Amino acid sequence: MKRILIWIFILSFSLAAARAQDAATQQQIDQINGRLQDLQDAQALQAKRITALEKEISELRDKSNGSGANPDDLQKLANQVQELAKKQQADNDLILKEIGKLGKVGGSSSGHKSTPNVTTNAPTGGSSPGGRENGYEYKVAEHDTLSIIAKAYRDQGIKVTADQILKANPGLDPKNLKVGQKIFIPAPAP
Repeated sequence: MKRILIWIFILSFSLAAARAQDAATQQQIDQINGRLQDLQDAQALQAKRITALEKEISELRDKSNGSGANPDDLQKLANQVQELAKKQQADNDLILKEIGKLGKVGGSSSGHKSTPNVTTNAPTGGSSPGGRENGYEYKVAEHDTLSIIAKAYRDQGIKVTADQILKANPGLDPKNLKVGQKIFIPAPAP
């Protein structure tokens, strides 16, 4: 009887841990899917621009056959098409890189909470180490990153970026945040 109870306890504990891990993994997948969608939208926009330029080149060629289009115009359009093609290739490479990250994230186990606990009381006065006058004090929690913290504040209507947080906290190592460490979150300029 004791063995059965022990097995039931182990099974229930394992299921709870798996659910928490699945939620964290799903959050990471959702973030990467958002980035991937942005990159795909940009790629689609560039494809439309290339198509429009190709059409314009075709029209100029038709004009050059009949009314004498300027060869400089044709060269300029050809250069623009080549530039857009290079940008499209760079976007393709970035998409592949993000997909690679997605594959790596799917195999990692991370149990961090979905969003940090953000308090948005009135901004505190006084000068921060970065020279800002107003802002918020935030206490770092386990598994926090500057991006996660910035997103949590943005979700609360406070427009701040990870870069702004880093600039407001000179000497802060974003790769080595300590649990309980207090950092200054700059308030947006009025």
